[in-house]
Amino acid sequence: MKTVTKLVVLFLAITGASTILINLFDVRLGFENFWDNHGLFLLIFITLFPRLTLLLSSIPFGGFFWWLGFLFAPRFLISILATIFYWNQNPILVLASWLVAIGGESGEKYWVTKRTVYHYKQRVGDRKEVFEADFKRRP
Repeated sequence: MKTVTKLVVLFLAITGASTILINLFDVRLGFENFWDNHGLFLLIFITLFPRLTLLLSSIPFGGFFWWLGFLFAPRFLISILATIFYWNQNPILVLASWLVAIGGESGEKYWVTKRTVYHYKQRVGDRKEVFEADFKRRP
């Protein structure tokens, strides 16, 4: 799929999910404006250092699911909080947070697993060669 198609599908999925929550389940998503309470520096820091920014900023925290999100997927936690608080006033900003969350988490996991597998293969390969060389030296 092309990137633009993925963005459109993601936007429609988030819009559909929030519409269902608002209309069927009477969930009231926030009517606050992000720019009234926060600025550009928070966006930069929360993108680059999500856990540190969540702990040290004025973002509401607490609860079991908040801590689960903080430990395992902080970018998704930020996107969920952005959807809850700023969906009606800043839908483009919320969409950007979901794009960063999906791209950041999947990219981070991809590079960690790729790097781990690469180093594991290097170490196992070295051990195997050392073992074979040691085995060949013995009569």
